[in-house]
Amino acid sequence: MRLPGGGCGTFAREAGWPPRLATRPEQPTMTILSSLSRRSLLAACLVVIHSLALAQPAAPVAGQAFVIADGSLSLEAPAGFDRTQPSSGLVETEFAIPSEGKGADGADLPAGRMTVMGAGGTVGANIDRWCGQFAQPDGGDTKKKVTTKTFKVAGSSITIVDIPGTYLDKPGGPFAGGPTIQRPDYRMLAGIVETPEAGNYFLKFYGPAATVERHADGFKKMLEGMVPAAR
Repeated sequence: MRLPGGGCGTFAREAGWPPRLATRPEQPTMTILSSLSRRSLLAACLVVIHSLALAQPAAPVAGQAFVIADGSLSLEAPAGFDRTQPSSGLVETEFAIPSEGKGADGADLPAGRMTVMGAGGTVGANIDRWCGQFAQPDGGDTKKKVTTKTFKVAGSSITIVDIPGTYLDKPGGPFAGGPTIQRPDYRMLAGIVETPEAGNYFLKFYGPAATVERHADGFKKMLEGMVPAAR
């Protein structure tokens, strides 16, 4: 019998012979799982990196760290202290501290100032000199208003001196002469660092009393946190 359509070959093809091998269907499930695996791995890496970052000590704010004593001791200025160009050749490092509010005359309060420098003389002699830069509104003796605290840190002795009163400001510097500007309701916090080999260093923070009060704890913590500098 003649097969319709022109023979066995034609019939076979029409009948679907030889059977066509099924192609492998796409695997959307595997693709999704693969994508989820990559995301999970990335998330895990981020968690590890974040944990390692938290375990590391916080880096000093740019510009806040500075050294004294020929680079052998390191300190970090408090937040809010803005490093600025020293206004005198005697000053090694200087910071400006913005003030808030207005004075009795309605004008904006001047910024506070912290200077860092090496100097000679005994602790007592320098305290007496600084007392001479202040007057008391009641005419009293500034030396009776002074408070001090001494402690040891990083192999050095530090004396913190606190002097309130009317600051007798000499814009040209204490040795430049010229007119004196009386600045009432001022305060000075000074740290005298006595090092065993590099001599004495003075860190003087002074300005409107409200400005100094706002940063007083930060100034003290800065001194208490002094450490040997990495070489």
